[in-house]
Amino acid sequence: MRTARQVATRFDGIDILRGISILAVVVHHTFLRLRAGHVGLEPMASSPWAHLLFWNGNPGVTVFFAVSGFLITFTSIRRFGALGKVSPRVFYRFRFARIAPLLLALLVVLSILDLLHTPVFTINSQRTNLPRALFAALTFHLNWLEAVRGYLPPSWDVLWSLSVEEMFYLFFPLVCLALLRFLRGQGLFVALLIGFFILGPFARTSWAFNEIWKDDSYLGGMDAIALGCLTAMLVHALRSRRQHLSRLMLVSIQLSGAGLLLLIGIAPHWDWMRPLGDLGLVGTLLAIGTCMVMAATVLRGIQGSRWTAPIRWFGRHSYEVYLTHEFVVIWTVLLYVRWQHGPLPLWFAAILILSAALGALIARYFTEPLNARLRSNPQHAILSRAQEPEPIPVLK
Repeated sequence: MRTARQVATRFDGIDILRGISILAVVVHHTFLRLRAGHVGLEPMASSPWAHLLFWNGNPGVTVFFAVSGFLITFTSIRRFGALGKVSPRVFYRFRFARIAPLLLALLVVLSILDLLHTPVFTINSQRTNLPRALFAALTFHLNWLEAVRGYLPPSWDVLWSLSVEEMFYLFFPLVCLALLRFLRGQGLFVALLIGFFILGPFARTSWAFNEIWKDDSYLGGMDAIALGCLTAMLVHALRSRRQHLSRLMLVSIQLSGAGLLLLIGIAPHWDWMRPLGDLGLVGTLLAIGTCMVMAATVLRGIQGSRWTAPIRWFGRHSYEVYLTHEFVVIWTVLLYVRWQHGPLPLWFAAILILSAALGALIARYFTEPLNARLRSNPQHAILSRAQEPEPIPVLK
């Protein structure tokens, strides 16, 4: 197993991707809550640039899926030396330590709010009930529950994407051992990932039994995760063999990937792009663009500047912000709908600042201390500061 120092490295370019994605999540949710409150926002949302700002929550989820696949694969290779040497016991303990404390705390808070019949936080009894929702959240099938029964309240709904990601985490070390250690079939492992990548568009179109499952299915998110895994394996192979691509080539890859992300983000309703959406390929292109940016920034060794520090902070704390931001969004929007005082952009800024403050408090005094303690070993406490995949934010 690698030493803690070898593993505990952050990739600033990836933190920027995560930061932009979580900001898109919070802004999108704020926009949706304001529209639900009958606030006139159409003048703010009519241009392509307004679409880029207000309607890119769901693409942000796809970006996070690709980032998750990349980081869990790259970190596992560095931590264990090779994917075929992954220790399921250590792998699951690390994932539990990072995810479980805040998830369980959130479920306790949401249960109390539901039992108190708090508006916007109460589960619609015609769709499901609290015990059933808790069971779904804890067994990673809340996405399926929503597809069958209908949407849960917003602070519950964010857990659908966690179901997809946790299912990936559940099988990842077992598949690594089965295919890479016992069968020594790296080709089979790569073929499996390519298969997931190919099946993704079908899961988002012809195999979806309704609109919710079209967005929330396991296979519909696995293509981005699988592509992230493949990208991590390629980047690690290039780095370990000291094969250097030219700076011009890496910059071209990075700019092309960023351009692809911008194109998808700014103009999804252009007529010439509609066939891509009908074929389920928009998510595929987003994953490709994300992986191009990740590969190029990691291979270039890009370091973040002070100008990107706030965005990178959001990226490092994306899990805490995404699980808790709906509390800020819902109650702040309720205040605005009641008062409607002050410029609306200032309310958006206030929501971002308050979401960051809440996430920072939770990270510093709850999740980070418990993360280190649950990993128990002193080396593992150091490893907890390594860049690892964050559970994915969700958009509706």
